[in-house]
Amino acid sequence: MSRVIRKFTTRVPQWRPHLTPVDLDNATPAQREALKETPSNTKVSDYVLVLAHDPESLRIRTALFNGIMYDPDGLSRAERELGAVAASFVNRCIYCAAVHAQRYNQLTGEDAVMQEIFFHGEKARLDPRQQAILRFAVGLSECPPKVGADDIASLREAGLDELEILDLTLATTLFGWANRLMHTLGEPVAAS
Repeated sequence: MSRVIRKFTTRVPQWRPHLTPVDLDNATPAQREALKETPSNTKVSDYVLVLAHDPESLRIRTALFNGIMYDPDGLSRAERELGAVAASFVNRCIYCAAVHAQRYNQLTGEDAVMQEIFFHGEKARLDPRQQAILRFAVGLSECPPKVGADDIASLREAGLDELEILDLTLATTLFGWANRLMHTLGEPVAAS
């Protein structure tokens, strides 16, 4: 049995589901239809195959996820990933934090930002724009959320426009929901 990963990392662990994923060979027509477009348009993961038990929810969730995370306008992809990492850090979702930290690193070509966040959390020393994004996403992910007009003003002072602030809000809150779902459906484990 693989050990559960409890520390943040940029190396993506395996995800071990608590439910048996849908078997693609025995999937219903509705499940197959829902699986045609996967989140991030990559492989069909065990997580997605678990979500396929409810194909209508998967179909809607995938469209929402892809629209929020991959729309070409507004906030940059890397900064959306930063919001996802911040939410995942607050929610202690090791798997999501690793996936989105790795994507951030790939998009930016550097790993110093993610290392700083994983070592220092909200107190990470980043450039002013990254710092404003991190603080807003962390505050928004707290339960109850701890963001206000000053946080929006900080984002504006850091150069974010209205569309970028909206994109950051959507990316961060999407992961507030996704992290909680990940926790209930499975756990991150060391790769075998």
